[in-house]
Order: sequence, then structure tokens, then C-alpha cells
Amino acid sequence: MTKLPEKPSAHIEIIAATLEQETILANLLELYAHDFSEFHHIELGADGRFGYKHLPLYWEEPDRHPYLVKIDGKLAGFVLVKRGPGVSGNENVWDVAEFFIVRGYRRRGLGMKVAHEVWRRYPGRWEVRVMESNHSAKVFWERTITKFIGEMTPSVCVEKNGGRWHLFSFESWTTV
Repeated sequence: MTKLPEKPSAHIEIIAATLEQETILANLLELYAHDFSEFHHIELGADGRFGYKHLPLYWEEPDRHPYLVKIDGKLAGFVLVKRGPGVSGNENVWDVAEFFIVRGYRRRGLGMKVAHEVWRRYPGRWEVRVMESNHSAKVFWERTITKFIGEMTPSVCVEKNGGRWHLFSFESWTTV
């Protein structure tokens, strides 16, 4: 039996999004909201868009960080990171506010690599929250966090603002 050649590793770039790239991020957020609407009721606006009212804050507030993700030079997703009160209310945690990898790049370990790199950039306490109804995201984050810290980290169920969440908490560090 002939072994198929392995695919070369994908080149992943996590690029700080500039204000000039806000429209690109807004477009990706529409895809994200569309995917997310399967788990959470989100209404389209009169303009046919979901919108994301917090997006401008990522260039106005110093503890918010927008990133575009490119894989092999092609746009493939985004990550929005913020510091401060996540679901737990802790002011000193880093929070994965939003995380999105385009469907064509999923299930290849790329999202895990993106998350790990982001966590290394911001050492300290992290929270990752997942809506209770989003089972595939819960599995993704359990695997991703376990691989990152080297041990299983169970989530805690939390209710906030009428929603039920699985909340993962862990420490990040930098590698040299």
C-alpha cells in the first residue's frame, strides 16, 4: 500500500487589524453571526445585516484587540480579544470575545493553533465562554484548552443576562 504524501503545514498569520481593515472585519462578523444564529436568536437589521455594535470599540479602547487570521496568505477568520469583565465579572481576565474560522479551514487543527498563539501573546488569566446550546464549540474549546495547558479543564455552568454558558478558566504563559 502506497502512503500518500503529507500535506505541508499551513502558514498561519494572526495580524492586528487596523482601523482601515474595520470593513473586512465587519464582513467576517456577518459570516460569524450567520453561523452563530443557529444557536442564538439574532435578528437581521433592516439593511439585511446582523451588525456588531462593539466593533468600533476595538480601536477606541486600549484593552481590546482585533485580529485577522490568514492561512497560506488567504483571509480565513478573526479573533477579538478583550481584557476585563467576562462572564465571571473578573476585571483582570483576558476574554476571547469572538473567534471565527471560515468553514473551509475548520477541522484541520488550524483554529487550535490560532487560539494557542493568541493566548501566548497575552499571558495571564483567561476565560473562554461557550453558549450552552453550541455543543460543537464546547468540544472545540475543551480540546484546544486541554492541549494548551496539558490537562483537562472542566467548564463551569454560569447564567448571565438570561443566557447559560460553559465557562473555561485557565492560565496562559509566554514561551521563549
